[in-house]
Amino acid sequence: MFDLKRIRMAHIVISNQYNPYLNIAVENYLFSQEGLDGVVMYLWRNARTVVIGQNQNPYAECDVERLEREGGYLMRRRTGGGAVYHDLGNLNFSFIAPVDSYDVERQLGVVQAAVGRYGLRTEVSGRNDVLCEGRKFSGNAFARGEHNRLHHGTILIRTNVEELQRYLKPKPAKLQKHGVASVQSRIVNLSELADITAEGLMPVLEEAFEQEYGVAERMDFEQLAAQPAVERLRREFDSQEWKYGRWREFRVQRAAQFEWGGVELALDVDQARGVIKDVQIASDSLMPEAIEEARTRLAGASTSVPPAVEEGPHQHILNDIIALLYEKN
Repeated sequence: MFDLKRIRMAHIVISNQYNPYLNIAVENYLFSQEGLDGVVMYLWRNARTVVIGQNQNPYAECDVERLEREGGYLMRRRTGGGAVYHDLGNLNFSFIAPVDSYDVERQLGVVQAAVGRYGLRTEVSGRNDVLCEGRKFSGNAFARGEHNRLHHGTILIRTNVEELQRYLKPKPAKLQKHGVASVQSRIVNLSELADITAEGLMPVLEEAFEQEYGVAERMDFEQLAAQPAVERLRREFDSQEWKYGRWREFRVQRAAQFEWGGVELALDVDQARGVIKDVQIASDSLMPEAIEEARTRLAGASTSVPPAVEEGPHQHILNDIIALLYEKN
């Protein structure tokens, strides 16, 4: 068994499995490791899967019944952001690094350089998108861990857009924000623009990664997948509680779209005491920790007096959510 604490260089991991719960379990196992001294690039593909952000309501984001009836998977990740569709025409990448090696611009540069080898010009746009000819082919999300940082994303290559549209339920407000009428008009498969496949792009990404970070050592996926901690994570990601939780009973009472993302609130209120007993927050914010902080602050708060918010990295998100909740109250 290799010792992750001895890693002192760039590493590459390539999954040979298409099970989304196993693939994301390996990613989270790497993310949790103490002792990474360089950047790890992990490439993986999933069979038919709708992936939702940590704080999203699955029933609002996709047709869960149809997806599962047709043999697909629902997977909730631990990062923020919106719902995306994975199939074997979509390639996923993860960059995992300690704080001093983590650089989103360099990491996205690897993806852009690889796609550029096919003669395609790309640009980073908005809060987490990469575009080609003005249309999105890659969405990205991020997380801060105890030891490392995580940046992962998708690359649409030959994704089945008809299935994507059948399963996903984009909110009209989000489409209006981008000035488009449908998901299909906003995204693009790279295979529409160049002779490119997921299988062919992987070695090109490896080459671009090594040009940026130096010669990389290959880590064995099967050896990682065999770790007991990975199996525990796989079971967690595949659990009913993690995927669905209490979202079946979620009833939207407040909703709004902000620059940092959309938000929907559902409240459990003790009217006699004038106290918010609990609050559920659905959001595609890229900062899931801010959503959790908002939920914690609001649970137990007065229904008439908004809780105070101190200065901090999540202040603007907390202020927006609190203002939404207490408007007209």
